[in-house]
Amino acid sequence: MQIHFREINPFDLWIWLEFITVPSPREKQYVEELFNSWFYLGKLGAFNAENLQVQETGLELSYMSYDCQGYDNSLLALMHNMSEFEYHGHWGRCWFDMGTSDAVALDILINAIQQLSSEYIAIKELYIGGMNADWPIEETHGHNSLIYDN
Repeated sequence: MQIHFREINPFDLWIWLEFITVPSPREKQYVEELFNSWFYLGKLGAFNAENLQVQETGLELSYMSYDCQGYDNSLLALMHNMSEFEYHGHWGRCWFDMGTSDAVALDILINAIQQLSSEYIAIKELYIGGMNADWPIEETHGHNSLIYDN
């Protein structure tokens, strides 16, 4: 799977998948569950790079001291909105307002998509950001199919 970054606006971010074949209903379910799970984690503030205490501790985690106030002492990192996942032939796309979520969110999504592609559904390319000439976004799209709107 090839990974491409285009112009990134975290408050207006399209993520595009180009599949090898037209995805089956089961394959679509895998993709949608991955994106929904990623969004819900972001909605709950999981992608907060200011509070990665376990990661920053290193390999020896036994008996580590965890600062329970660490989350409260960091800036909020919340995703705001997501559209429903859409399909068009070999393409799939989803729109996000990543809000103040940190870039670690994209690393985690890419890791999950790579594993999804290697085990469940063959994905040819992943595009993060920008537009897609093969499937234009209408100016009037307006994100009518938002899952959350806050």
